[in-house]
Amino acid sequence: MKPIDLRSDTVTRPTEAMRRAMAGAEVGDDVYGEDPTINRLEALGAEMVGHEEALFVASGTMGNATALLTHTARGDEILLESDAHIFYFEAAGAALLAGCQTRTIPGVQGILDPADVRAAVRPENVHFPRTGLLCLENTHNRAGGTVISVERTRALADVAHEHGVPVHLDGARVFNAAAAQGVPVDHLTAPLDSVQFCLSKGLAAPVGSLLAGSADFIKEARRMRKALGGGMRQAGIIAAAGIVALTEMVDRLPEDHVRARRLAEALAEMDPFRVDLETVQSNIIIFDVDPAFNTAAGVCADLAALGVRANPTAAQRIRFVTHYEITDADIDTAIDCMAELAHDGA
Repeated sequence: MKPIDLRSDTVTRPTEAMRRAMAGAEVGDDVYGEDPTINRLEALGAEMVGHEEALFVASGTMGNATALLTHTARGDEILLESDAHIFYFEAAGAALLAGCQTRTIPGVQGILDPADVRAAVRPENVHFPRTGLLCLENTHNRAGGTVISVERTRALADVAHEHGVPVHLDGARVFNAAAAQGVPVDHLTAPLDSVQFCLSKGLAAPVGSLLAGSADFIKEARRMRKALGGGMRQAGIIAAAGIVALTEMVDRLPEDHVRARRLAEALAEMDPFRVDLETVQSNIIIFDVDPAFNTAAGVCADLAALGVRANPTAAQRIRFVTHYEITDADIDTAIDCMAELAHDGA
């Protein structure tokens, strides 16, 4: 029986429609700008997020790195929420590649306060780095898939722009953020200077992300992508799956959110586990394990033996992520397995 894989929404396999599109994709040399499928994907993605142009990149991390390199100069300071993916999970790319230092700001459920951002912007002083970029994350991974509202996004962008600081959105799951709020995605992305979003997470494409911004920004980002080794040739074969992701997989995202909520509410009723239901706003559930019961790694090992895959994110913390391959029946089974573990450990 196929395991119920709740480790991430990156584990999904391409849909049959994606496989057909990939098999029949029209291709050309993208470094020359001659891959028609990539060109269509980039135009579609840019239009959806309300920006002039977009650039196809191999991964979300590459998209974020390309954005940092394009927006900043060496020695700049980048403002980030304390648990931001760019700070926590991207191998110090800001320092290694862009030559920038990061300055983290604590948020509430991963969401920054505009007043805190205003206070963090560096004044002009020979002793200080220049504040070169503000980065937001929506949805916020380590906060549990929490979403930044349209109003807060605009407020944060306004503060940054008042000081001449551009804003980049790590929107790996920004379509989940839009679905969770019932708003068009461009309401969350258009006020920002650039946005990276993944095709390979909740949208189920096998690989790839898009980086969107102004025409001038993307022109320079294309050069930075090349410097990172990201110039691809006949990559329309994988871009074809991205087109299907954007046209067929966005509208079904609320199904993942409903399933995540049902699983979280069940966990909240089990004594060994602690979940803050306020943070369960999209397709991610982060919950804690009572140390007197087991470790997170121990619970994940026990779950694996029952056919449910999950990842510990800390000594006593586990993350579940729902996606299109997780069915209602899978949620029922996962709940039963967690209840069995809770009962056996009681």
